[in-house]
Amino acid sequence: MESPLKELIVVAFAAFVFIFLIGMRIVRPTRRGLVERLGRYHRFANPGFNWIIPMIDKLYQVNVTEQLVNADPQEIITNDNLNAMVDAQIYYRVKPDEESVKNSQYNVNNVNYQIVNLARSTLRNIIGTMSLKSANSERGRINTDLHEILIKETTHWGIDIVRAELKEIDPPKDVQDTMNKIVKAENEKIAAIDFATAAETTADGVKRAAIKQAEGVRQARILQAQGEAEAIQLVNEAADKFFVGNSQLLKRLETVQFALQNNAKIVVPANQSIVNLIGDLAGIVPAAK
Repeated sequence: MESPLKELIVVAFAAFVFIFLIGMRIVRPTRRGLVERLGRYHRFANPGFNWIIPMIDKLYQVNVTEQLVNADPQEIITNDNLNAMVDAQIYYRVKPDEESVKNSQYNVNNVNYQIVNLARSTLRNIIGTMSLKSANSERGRINTDLHEILIKETTHWGIDIVRAELKEIDPPKDVQDTMNKIVKAENEKIAAIDFATAAETTADGVKRAAIKQAEGVRQARILQAQGEAEAIQLVNEAADKFFVGNSQLLKRLETVQFALQNNAKIVVPANQSIVNLIGDLAGIVPAAK
């Protein structure tokens, strides 16, 4: 009797170990688990070791890290009746608390698929009211509007929309070529204005330099004239003082001075000194000893 009992105990223990091992579940820190028993929600599984009853319980793990989904490129007709290919990226994550994880699984079917379709329809509504030029220049506003609408529409999905970004807005090729020509013309216009401004600045500098040079010449001439006037005044004062009644003598002295200044040739007799000769020319009689 002891042998069958031992065998039964061994079998029971082996079955227990087997059931225990196949019921083990390890939840990673990046995930949260939902345990369902016979098709109904039973409990929440945190990261670490978890055990479920095999064949009765089932554990569903949900990723709670930030995830990226691409809103597939689509053709959108803008307000000015132009077709644009629009592509966007949505970043989201499932909130790690129990209620949010449950909502992400029980309130919405396939979060990624639903976000993509919601983002595409939202972009059509936003860009459809804008011109192509406005859509290209106001990408920040489009991102903000898309982000706000996605947050509002996914309130009961248990997720957090981190950000939404437009990847590209591609106009038709002919429109793109026209836009490139406009940008090129605008750049050339700016370059021409800058060149004209630089040339004007250079010309203005040359003009100011010429004015200053003319001012310098004018000032020099004024100073020269003032000097000559002062010299004339001094001569007149000397004439009034030393040559009163001797105007002829003064005139002869000035004539001799002018002749000497202009390198006039004077013949000096052999028996006469140059000093006495100049005196004779000026009409000056030597003083008596």
